[in-house]
Amino acid sequence: MSELEPRESMDYDVVVVGGGPSGLAAAIRLKQINPDFTVVVVEKGSEIGAHILSGAVIDPIGIDKLLPDWREDPARPLKTEVSDDHFYVIGEAKSVKLPNVMMPPMLNNHGNFVGSLGNLCRYMAAKAEELGVEIYPGFAAAEVLYGDQGEVLGVATGDMGVGRDGKPKDSFTRGMELRGKYTLFAEGARGSLSKQIIARYGLAEGREPQKFGIGMKELWQIDPAKHKPGLVQHTFGWPLDNHTGGGSFLYHFEDNQVVVGFVLHLNYKNPTLSPFDEFQRLKQHPLFRDTFVGGKRISYGARVINEGGWQSAPKLTFPGGALVGCAAGFINVPRIKGSHNAVLSGVEAAEAAAEALAAGRGHDELSAYENGWRDGPIGQDLKKVRNVKPLWSKYGTLLGVTLGGVDMWTNTLGFSLFGTLGHGKPDHATLKPLSEVEPIVYPKPDGVVSFDKLSSVFLSNTNHEEDQPVHLKLADPSIPVEKNLPLYGEPARLYCPAGVYEVVYGDEATKSDPRFVINAQNCVHCKTCDIKDPAQNITWTTPEGGGGPNYPNM
Repeated sequence: MSELEPRESMDYDVVVVGGGPSGLAAAIRLKQINPDFTVVVVEKGSEIGAHILSGAVIDPIGIDKLLPDWREDPARPLKTEVSDDHFYVIGEAKSVKLPNVMMPPMLNNHGNFVGSLGNLCRYMAAKAEELGVEIYPGFAAAEVLYGDQGEVLGVATGDMGVGRDGKPKDSFTRGMELRGKYTLFAEGARGSLSKQIIARYGLAEGREPQKFGIGMKELWQIDPAKHKPGLVQHTFGWPLDNHTGGGSFLYHFEDNQVVVGFVLHLNYKNPTLSPFDEFQRLKQHPLFRDTFVGGKRISYGARVINEGGWQSAPKLTFPGGALVGCAAGFINVPRIKGSHNAVLSGVEAAEAAAEALAAGRGHDELSAYENGWRDGPIGQDLKKVRNVKPLWSKYGTLLGVTLGGVDMWTNTLGFSLFGTLGHGKPDHATLKPLSEVEPIVYPKPDGVVSFDKLSSVFLSNTNHEEDQPVHLKLADPSIPVEKNLPLYGEPARLYCPAGVYEVVYGDEATKSDPRFVINAQNCVHCKTCDIKDPAQNITWTTPEGGGGPNYPNM
């Protein structure tokens, strides 16, 4: 591979990495400001929306700003407004509905829309292309290009047609260099290139550690008699214990469809916990089960989300580019929303880039974007909820959520009793050894409302070219068996929601001769392994472009 021919290159004003809501918003706004700007969006999914996974109850504030006439468009993807908004605390068999009057105003979902964020991205992509944006799905940005002064010059897409042995196959195609005066990284949470950028430029220095949750979601078609368009339901409590954070959502939207999801905070302590199995167990609760009986599960997916918020957001700019959307960490955890901030950040970064381009600048820092976001709508949204996650982590669900609610109420009045709290340890450092925990034993799936991992991965339409290098890299191949297995039971086999990681024994009866196996074809690109591995031994890298899940209507 060292003797490969040079890559061809294409030059643009702005290169956008990622075809999600933030990247597409940036591309659209740039062309709205100046139709002569040259803008390209590169997306690793096989099509726009293929890798997009979100609840989603969408606050339209961002779309209203970007596309003011979208509500009058017959082709609009968001048509179901929230009609009912319920919050529950649940135990193993019972549930208690919290009066809406108790909830802080910022948690009110009326005026928001229930729908598919993937379909919204497809809609935005069409609008972008109408304006002249070039969009290339199926091409994974695999390398950052740097100049002599350390500035970002753009990205290179990955080579295609490389065999498992690292050698070119007959189908080999060299990647392309996409060079821009500015490059916007809109890869979503824990983006592989964004992670490198943050480390290279020290963008997280002086910030709290970024925190994460894993979100899993299923799309169901249910009995029309049980369907309630616009119903939004959130819960916290069971099946998690009081010291493990997380919660669920259930949303009804058009065509007798509902989405059910479960978010688990990745600072959990018990290494025998399986986020996927907690999700399946949740659906057996009386509050959920009847909704799904007689229905059909259509799709499944999983993705990590940023949870650090206000105090964990890195510096957003560096020479030649900026971070936008979930790459910047703009999720509002108690609202379980980030797409509105993603769109707003794309708009703000685009406006800063447009101003710089108009002044004849390039490859420098977009300081206006970094300097403005905390005083704007994104900062106002995140600052009010900045203590919810730290309080939950420190005091547990019942007391922590109560204190977080009080803090959100006081923040609506302009002050906080707590100031700004820290997050503590990074998520990879929170696991206890096996010797200090009670092992969790999960019931077998019933095939009616609960299922196994492999049948779920099948519904994600995940596919990777089998004869390609494994995109999940181990810094030290000995660590899973020699360190993680005896100390933690090798938690990768449990925290992965897609059955990618296994420990296989030469003799199952005696548990001798263990081997760590990576089933990379199953990977749904959730990034949990890159975050939660206690040894920080696993690095998620981009597979061949177009690989991974193909989410419909998610």
